Amino acid sequence: MSRGTVIDLCYLVAAIGFIVALKGLSSPKHARRGNLLAAAGMALAIGVTFAHAGLAHVGLIVGAMAIGVAIGVPAARLVKMTAMPQMVAAFNGVGGGAAAVVSITEFIGTDAKTVATYKVLEVIFGVLVGSVSFSGSALAFVKLQELMPTRPITYPGQQAINGAVGLAILGFVLAILVTSSTALLWVLLALALALGVIFVLPIGGADVPVLISLLNSFTGLAVAASGFTLDSNVLVVAGTLVGASGMLLTRMMSVAMGRSLPNILFSAFGSVVTASGATEGVDGRSVRAGTAEDIGTLLAYSRNVVIVPGYGLAVAQAQHTAKELADALIARGVHVVYAIHPVAGRMPGHMNVLLAEANVPYEELKEMDEVNPEMPITDVALVVGANDTVNPAARNTPGSPIYGMPIINADQAEHIVFLKRSMRPGFAGIDNDLLYDPKTTMLFGDAKDTLQKLVSAVKKA
Repeated sequence: MSRGTVIDLCYLVAAIGFIVALKGLSSPKHARRGNLLAAAGMALAIGVTFAHAGLAHVGLIVGAMAIGVAIGVPAARLVKMTAMPQMVAAFNGVGGGAAAVVSITEFIGTDAKTVATYKVLEVIFGVLVGSVSFSGSALAFVKLQELMPTRPITYPGQQAINGAVGLAILGFVLAILVTSSTALLWVLLALALALGVIFVLPIGGADVPVLISLLNSFTGLAVAASGFTLDSNVLVVAGTLVGASGMLLTRMMSVAMGRSLPNILFSAFGSVVTASGATEGVDGRSVRAGTAEDIGTLLAYSRNVVIVPGYGLAVAQAQHTAKELADALIARGVHVVYAIHPVAGRMPGHMNVLLAEANVPYEELKEMDEVNPEMPITDVALVVGANDTVNPAARNTPGSPIYGMPIINADQAEHIVFLKRSMRPGFAGIDNDLLYDPKTTMLFGDAKDTLQKLVSAVKKA
């Protein structure tokens, strides 16, 4: 068997590993195994690449890999769960930028006069999509990190500028197809970087997670294009898998929010409104605040309790304390489950991973569609740091920015308990009428500290 055949077979094994890994990632129970399998497949693909005859600049390649490992491993190990979306955005942007660089450098190394038109198209596609993904992901990172305002940013003449950049890109694409000019390709790269920025600026913070998923798909397509450019089947397969899965995830998130993708990307949703004071809402409405002792007693003598985790739980790093509370209630014979909204936190699966980190049994995690029918017979809905995902405006208020978004029906429980730092609105920037429901009791403070007080109160009840 020739060396080339062995290499191709190894690439095939790696590609199969990627596909099986995606299947594992579809379930929190098998996600860790799926990640390990994908990493093994990538390690195989990278190792086999060094077996290619005539591979040049091995020292530079190994050096670049060492730098990447030195940056990537600490970043992945030290990142907080609340910053996971930012890390995904950063890594995704690096992938898109790498695909663009590979495409343009491969084009530079060829004879522009003899290169086939379809090869030029592959290069153009890789440079264009990879550059948009790179600059767009970088700006998404900055927004999620709150280094700039998370609200939609608009300015006079924005549509005209967007149109001008789009027409200029189209013009340069046609010019490059005719001339195969490397200089024009660099100009196209600069315009694509600008397009990524102006594409992301008008998107509000609440919609950035959907944007990241879409940009992840773009990166996959750019990698696939660079695979065609390099005649690398493994890059084509891996890139196509990322592109397809990213697009499916984007659609799933759009459905979970009850909105179309064009509406999410172009409606400037997510403008921040002025938050209320600690115990007083808009129009002077007041809320009912309780004590940990009273709520602990209520929980201890309940039959069914549903914990609804949100981004506030992640910020407070309260997942372990939430499990401690659930264990204390279960020890008293209370039935406890966690209601997981598809877009809880800032990315799909965020809450699943967070609670899995605290060793919460998978059978206690209930998806929104599974838990909603149980809400009318739930004694207490304990909302920990969530807001938009339980906001009845999504169901009852036509014209609300989140109207039509499926929510967890916490308002149908007999009692609702909110753990919040203040009356500030959620990431969508709108007030939540559920806070003023007569059945709702507020517990203000850090989620971790408040949950710890509830644990003590439950044990004393």
